Amino acid sequence: MTNVMKTDVAILGAGPAGLLLAQLLHQAGIGAIVVEAQSRDHVLGRVRAGVLEQGTVDTLRDAGIGPRMDAERMEHHGIYIQFADQRHLLDIPSLAAGRTVSVYGQQEVVRDLIALRDTGGPPVLFETRAVAVEGLTGADCVVHLDTPEGVARIECAFVAGCDGFHGLARQLVPGDRLRCFERNYPYAWLGVLVEAPPSSDAVVYAHHPDGFALSSMRSPEVSRLYLQCPADDDIAAWSDAKIWEGLHRRLGGDGRWPVNEGPILQRGITPLRSFVAEPMRHGRLFLAGDAAHIVPPTGAKGMNLAVADVRLLARALERFFAAGNEAGLDDYSDHCLRRVWKVERFSARTTELLHVPPGQSDFDARLQLADLDYLTSSPAAAASFAENYSGLPFD
Repeated sequence: MTNVMKTDVAILGAGPAGLLLAQLLHQAGIGAIVVEAQSRDHVLGRVRAGVLEQGTVDTLRDAGIGPRMDAERMEHHGIYIQFADQRHLLDIPSLAAGRTVSVYGQQEVVRDLIALRDTGGPPVLFETRAVAVEGLTGADCVVHLDTPEGVARIECAFVAGCDGFHGLARQLVPGDRLRCFERNYPYAWLGVLVEAPPSSDAVVYAHHPDGFALSSMRSPEVSRLYLQCPADDDIAAWSDAKIWEGLHRRLGGDGRWPVNEGPILQRGITPLRSFVAEPMRHGRLFLAGDAAHIVPPTGAKGMNLAVADVRLLARALERFFAAGNEAGLDDYSDHCLRRVWKVERFSARTTELLHVPPGQSDFDARLQLADLDYLTSSPAAAASFAENYSGLPFD
């Protein structure tokens, strides 16, 4: 016998986007069920970036996860841009009307949001796969599920696709309606999670003739470090010694800025991609987060852009269920995409500014250094960067 569940909104995906949307809807008195193909332990163990814009921190605080986040997040009042053996501080708050950024791991955001679900919020169905959706262009939707107990379905008014780049949601948009834009970069990031205190009081973005490097942190005791590497590189080719040698050479400034070493807890290579799918709505389906767009990690925008999506979607759904007002739903895709393309622009330009492409000419190398010099010496250029880095206004 098929198990039938009824709710207002079925949410595909229990990442930050899906879980935050469920919480915002719950606060507005709107029913939601979250469907997640992976296990609870798998979801809690996914380690991702954790640089939060000011607006993201404010939204998460309003959603009810403020206490632990505010106690543990590391607020940054600037970032370093390093090139030509010099390190330059961009004072973000003074350049961006007092806004700051914070480091708080994405997995911690997920943990906090799941904890809210455990205390009476919308249920999360783990190890449950959405296999088909019917009625997206009609009056009601049915989401068909494959669960550990057998087949089931959710009857709902709307479906939110928050199930990531490889999820089902985007595949539900007919091919003749979906247009995808993509750029694949000719380099990747080799990232390591290290049991060692951060080497700097702020994130360091380093341009070096050997390639880009980044020094970040996850806590006062754990650092996150990255090296540019070829897009087709093999992690097995990188020994601990080779990783540390590259980090010291690109970040260390001949010993002026020591890089703290420690046991490498995790390592991996991440390809860099820019991707946008348009539109972000098809009938009663709304795409959000990585299901609709991917940004290279250089600008630290992935989770922040997902939060902006679901914040807007939650408000539109609240107006619909409170007063039958569909204007916000009708405008959702266009409104989101205006922000998406601005963030894609910033992320792509920052990536191109800091990385060394294969076969770069001497002329282009000089232009890159000139751009970096302009960014760190022009108050107008630095203010523009800081406005984007700390987060564009929501409305």
